[in-house]
Amino acid sequence: MKPSRWVCLFALLSMIGCDAAIARDAAAPKWPDTPLARSQALALLQTLNADLLSHDSATLTLEHWCGAHHMASPARVMAQQVRGDDKPLPPELRTQLAINASEPVKYRHVQLKCGDHVLSEADNWYLPNRLTAAMNHQLDNSDVPFGKVVQPLHFRRKTLSADLLWSPLPAGWELHRAQTRPTSGALVIPHFVLQHRALLFAGDGRPFSALVETYTDQVLAF
Repeated sequence: MKPSRWVCLFALLSMIGCDAAIARDAAAPKWPDTPLARSQALALLQTLNADLLSHDSATLTLEHWCGAHHMASPARVMAQQVRGDDKPLPPELRTQLAINASEPVKYRHVQLKCGDHVLSEADNWYLPNRLTAAMNHQLDNSDVPFGKVVQPLHFRRKTLSADLLWSPLPAGWELHRAQTRPTSGALVIPHFVLQHRALLFAGDGRPFSALVETYTDQVLAF
C-alpha cells in the first residue's frame, strides 16, 4: 500500500475512534464543579424523587422526565432484561408481601432505558399467581416495562423507603462554604444516585410485587 493510502487509512481510523469516544462521552453527565451546579443537581434529584413519590408508575414518571429534558425522541422507556442474575426475595420483602415459603415468586432484573440513557436498574420480585396468563407471558418474552404490563390491575404503589445515595452538597456545606468553591474540573457524579423500595398492590388490595429501583447518573445527562 502506498504511503499516502496509509496516511488516509490512519486518518479515517482516527476519525472513527474520535466519533466513538464522542458518542460515549455524550451520554455522560457533564456538570461543572461549582456551588451553583451542585445546587442545581441537588434540586433536580429532589424534584425527580418527589415526582416518583407522587406517582404510582415509575415508568411513566421516567418517560415524562426524559421528554421534559429532551433526552430522547420519542421519549419512550423500554425495559432491557438482564438475564441470568437471579436474586432471592429478601426476607423483609417476603414479610411485606405477606406470603409463605411455598408461594411462587419470579424475579425480573431490568435496565430502564430512554433512548441511549439507562435511567434506572430495577430488581422486581412478583407473584405470578396474582397476574393473568397474558401478563406472565409478556413479562417472560418481552422488554415491556413491568408497570405497563400490569396497568390493567389498576395498581397503587406503596413506597417503603426513598434514599438519596449521593448529595451534590456535602453535609454542613452552609457552614463550610470554602469546601464548595468552584474548581476547574467537572463534577464527579457516582453511577447510582437515588434508590426506592416499594410494593405494588392490585385493585383488590393484595400486594403482587416488591421493587428495588436504583436510579443512575443518567437522569442528569442532559
